[in-house]
Amino acid sequence: MLGLFLIILSVIVYYVHFLVFHDSHHIFIYFVGDVAFVFIEVLLVTLILHELLEMREKKNRLEKLNMVIGAFYSEVGTDLLTYFSNLDPNIDYIKKDLIMTKEWTHEEFLGVSKKLKQHDYGVTINKLDLERLHSFLVEKRFFLVRLLENQNLLEHEAFTDLLWAVFHLNEELEARKKIKDLPDTDVEHLAGDVERVYNQLVGQWVDYMEHLKYNYPFLFSLSIRTNPFDETATPIVR
Repeated sequence: MLGLFLIILSVIVYYVHFLVFHDSHHIFIYFVGDVAFVFIEVLLVTLILHELLEMREKKNRLEKLNMVIGAFYSEVGTDLLTYFSNLDPNIDYIKKDLIMTKEWTHEEFLGVSKKLKQHDYGVTINKLDLERLHSFLVEKRFFLVRLLENQNLLEHEAFTDLLWAVFHLNEELEARKKIKDLPDTDVEHLAGDVERVYNQLVGQWVDYMEHLKYNYPFLFSLSIRTNPFDETATPIVR
């Protein structure tokens, strides 16, 4: 109805123009010119402007998602990183590379990310306290469920995979009535689930730290003072 109303208004205005100036030739020239420009206008609005608006909206969604990632590491991720890295027999291979400073550049973050892909994220099985890990994940279960309710997660497939890996580990532990005295084969299977979480935790943590470095320097400052890979790290500013 609105479209029909606008077309009728246009016809009326053209008719008034004809009654006043009696120049149908002039009306036809401008009508054809306006119709010809419609295609360019569609190109500008639907392709260029729409794309720019979509990029801006996506940036805003990712910004909100980084807030979710920050909450995850504050509540769950950093504690898991600290625990898993202490069980990693090869931690010295990447430990020094993960001690960041305020002077780090994008190239340094990129270089660390590449090196992390070559790391063997193993854990010392006989030091793995599955009961402690289970208790921690049960305590944080409600928080993790709330994270999954965030629709912005669809924009970040890697972080979604990390959450599912954490949930899977928790479900594996929940499925066992008694975690004590498990056979070695089962402990080895659970260690594999731990290593999957550990692998994704480190990679996402580096990406998140770079985001803080360039967007929230004050949060980055606290993060490097509480770095789970730095044994000398302290939140106290000296």
